[in-house]
Amino acid sequence: MEKLILVDLQDNVLGECEKIKAHQDALCHRAFSVFVFRQNNHTWELLLQQRHQGKYHCGGLWTNTCCGHPRPGETTVSAAERRLHEEMGFKVALHEVRVFHYTAKLDTGLTENEVDHVLIGFYKDETIAPNDKEIEQYRWDSIETIDEQLVKAHDAHTPWFQEAYEYARAALELGNTTNRWKQ
Repeated sequence: MEKLILVDLQDNVLGECEKIKAHQDALCHRAFSVFVFRQNNHTWELLLQQRHQGKYHCGGLWTNTCCGHPRPGETTVSAAERRLHEEMGFKVALHEVRVFHYTAKLDTGLTENEVDHVLIGFYKDETIAPNDKEIEQYRWDSIETIDEQLVKAHDAHTPWFQEAYEYARAALELGNTTNRWKQ
């Protein structure tokens, strides 16, 4: 039984709750969204994943590289790095760029009510070993391609993706990438 960290809208810890109950009761909890970028021929690309059809919500939708919830007693960055390795099979250093709150009614009757920490990282290697219980497929897409997809097929993405993506993209464009994160 996985526990989540319950928080207020300012991300102050209020307690703990079992993951499914938090989503059933729309309780505000801490989460993270990881965006891993690479440069390919001078073009920035983002590693996207399609969530496994069997996930407890948003199965089959495209989203950022990895997302999840820190466990009680775990920092958000260490939880995100752990989860990235569990889902995508590689490790990179992550850096938090933004925190925001969102709510969304989900396809399964559950509700997301999250204070979401957006983290970015950079990966040069080609070795990706996705967990097939978590991920249907993955791909690298250019920023331009993602922007087009969000206009043409917004419903093909998870409810949190677009807002979190805008924050990750802004950090990338502001140059918060130079010499700060090394593999």
